[in-house]
Amino acid sequence: MNVVNHPIKRSFVFFLVPDFTMIAFATALDPLRSANRMLGYEAYRWRLASIDGKPVRASNGVECAVNTSLEDERKKMSGPERPNMAVVCSGINVERYQNKSAFAWLREEYNRGVALGGLCTGAHILAAAGLLSNKRCAIHWENLPGFSEAFPKANVFADLFEIDQNIYTCAGGTAALDMMLKLIGDDFDDNLVNRVCEQVLTDRVRSPTDRQRLPLRARLGVQNSKVLTIIELMEANLSEPLSLIEIADHVDLSRRQIERLFRTEMGRSPARYYLEIRLDRARHLLIQSSMPVVEVAVACGFVSASHFSKCYRELYARSPQQERVDRKQLLAA
Repeated sequence: MNVVNHPIKRSFVFFLVPDFTMIAFATALDPLRSANRMLGYEAYRWRLASIDGKPVRASNGVECAVNTSLEDERKKMSGPERPNMAVVCSGINVERYQNKSAFAWLREEYNRGVALGGLCTGAHILAAAGLLSNKRCAIHWENLPGFSEAFPKANVFADLFEIDQNIYTCAGGTAALDMMLKLIGDDFDDNLVNRVCEQVLTDRVRSPTDRQRLPLRARLGVQNSKVLTIIELMEANLSEPLSLIEIADHVDLSRRQIERLFRTEMGRSPARYYLEIRLDRARHLLIQSSMPVVEVAVACGFVSASHFSKCYRELYARSPQQERVDRKQLLAA
């Protein structure tokens, strides 16, 4: 009887960072298991790693055991167990993750030809390691403002996933499934991808450029197309806000018509709504970055730090400085 020895297509190391997002990790890993099952042999292998080889707690509180430490992984770099791909799995609080050993290991793997991946906020760690300059990448929409300010040389997009040569990044959640299905399709064919889709009960592989967030119509419960267009204009112009006259010219309405529409559809004036979304971006920057308050103010279209602080306090009942203090205390708890 002849035994067919099928070659391994890819081997992975999933590097778990404290507070990693379980859904992104699971939806990246399980398609590989399903592909192996559909194929009837082990086309994909993987192991889990952490800094010290100890279990890592996900953001949902579940502890995940690992197979290796970074010291073990360094020993495997020059041997047959070197992976084809190292995938960083992170999640909340990624902006405070600073580990020179992990950054150096990622650079070493990349320099040896190992592909790198980032799930959810993994792009933040790859960028901190100096690996995303002039590279396209994707990150979760909630972390995008802080990431853009911290790493201006990275070409970040609000896409589901991005592949730039040997670097794979996705926005987390179920986008990890789409990215892995794309990888499986590149290794095999659409037939295998379709079989895996049926196995995991998804009806299609989404395009990399599909939107991360719900469409405005669904997110805000607004049906008026003019109001939606105006809100899209506002969201695209936060650092240099448009005047109401400029907005009116874009949508071919009068200022009075826009005021009336916003009162009806949004329950407040367009100026108030514009201010609120600028302050929401400011809050993300205060939480996710170490930018001085005055720079946050400028990035969100405020002419002075004092005006910014006054508006921020009116909306959130605390100053921007107190937001930072509260965040640090929460992280330290």
